[in-house]
Amino acid sequence: MSAKRIPPTLQQKKDEVNKKALIWVISIVAALIIVTTVLIIVAQQS
Repeated sequence: MSAKRIPPTLQQKKDEVNKKALIWVISIVAALIIVTTVLIIVAQQS
């Protein structure tokens, strides 16, 4: 019985880690897009 109760808690922890990883990936991609757009704008102005 105790062995059957362990997987759900592990799945919840994995879901939390996956959500944090998704947030990190999205924030990094958004930052890269912002940086590239700023560099393009600066390059076009000069």
